Amino acid sequence: MTNQDNDQTGRVDAQVFSGVCMMADAAARAQRALEQANTEAKNELLLAIADALDARADDIAAANAQDMQEAFESGMDEGKLDRLRFDVDRVAASAQGVRHVATLPDPVGQVVRGYNLPNGLRLNQVRVPIGVIGMIYEARPNVTVDVASLCLKSGNAAILRGGHAAERTNAATLRIIRDAIASHGFDQTLVNTVDDYGRQGATAMMEARGHIDVLIPRGGAGLIQAVVRNSKVPVIETGAGNVHIYVDRSGDLNKAIPIILNAKTQRVGVCNAAEKLLVHRDVAEAFLPLAAQALAEANVVLRADERAYGIIDAANIDGIDLEQADEQDWDTEYLALKMGVKVVDSLDEAIGHINMHSTGHTESIIAEDYSAIERFTRLVDSAVVMVNASTRFTDGGVFGFGAELGISTQKMHARGPMGLQEMTTTKWIGYGTGQVRQ
Repeated sequence: MTNQDNDQTGRVDAQVFSGVCMMADAAARAQRALEQANTEAKNELLLAIADALDARADDIAAANAQDMQEAFESGMDEGKLDRLRFDVDRVAASAQGVRHVATLPDPVGQVVRGYNLPNGLRLNQVRVPIGVIGMIYEARPNVTVDVASLCLKSGNAAILRGGHAAERTNAATLRIIRDAIASHGFDQTLVNTVDDYGRQGATAMMEARGHIDVLIPRGGAGLIQAVVRNSKVPVIETGAGNVHIYVDRSGDLNKAIPIILNAKTQRVGVCNAAEKLLVHRDVAEAFLPLAAQALAEANVVLRADERAYGIIDAANIDGIDLEQADEQDWDTEYLALKMGVKVVDSLDEAIGHINMHSTGHTESIIAEDYSAIERFTRLVDSAVVMVNASTRFTDGGVFGFGAELGISTQKMHARGPMGLQEMTTTKWIGYGTGQVRQ
């Protein structure tokens, strides 16, 4: 599903729906067989997939080059093109991620808690696979590898819809993954795709309640909300990233500028890139000209509120692209070299603004005052809160998960980067010796 697919969620063709349900049911049967595999067998499969990706990286890169060229010619912006790129180096990085997943503890069978009832009945709550996980994502071909590795290690099957823009790349990548699955004695239907059905495939996935256990959308706000609004299958909502950095009056201003530059410019088309800069009024006069100068040199357009605009404009910074912000800016995820800038009167105003306008993804505070840090981290209602660090660290690989299925911004069992544990649910097992309830 691409951006233009977001409103294409009408009635699904009956044949497509039947085909997707049959695919999901086959995946469920394969998943039950995978659930019986031990950790060693799953790790060997993951290492084989990683080796196959490395060995055939040129094939994936060649397919990706065709997707990139077509996307460029169709006018795809720089941020989305960066997400779409899956060259040899990025394939190698994904393969390393698969190897890292293989080293992680297997969550299946882990005891979450256990205790004895007064009558001697032993209760254990243990982790088990979810079952068949559906993934609808935009032009992010690395997600194909991430989903496959995390699902296989956690004992799940995966049904994918990767979007038209990355169709060749995803097809080449899936061929390699499925070949490795088959060569290790598992059923290829453990990882499958509805891409051949196009937009209708995504719609069918949303309708396939009872066949797909959970659906995870990953992409822009339009895609995510389309799935949330239309899906009959339970959804784990990942979040667009209207990400904030707040510079407190106690902040180390020299420390702040490299953090802001990294968060905004290292990769502009990702959900953990900073989109808004809030600055306490006590340091705004001293800090904003320095920050604006650095951002201008990085070709970042600044959309500033009235007070920030006045301070930056008075600094007469050469080459700066400075514009007046409007109310819509505070809710916009730019995914571009653009940043909203606002002066706030207090820490509490910053917290209130963030909680009103953030998508609940990641926020960061630049501060040295412990009480300000403690209040910000406690009251900001986002999945991840950083202290004196770039928002770009919100990532499953960086967090040590090897890969991620996305960043969950909901408040259910999964919040923040989703790794192996988030791909499990639990069940209770009661061990008795003949007890009956009175």
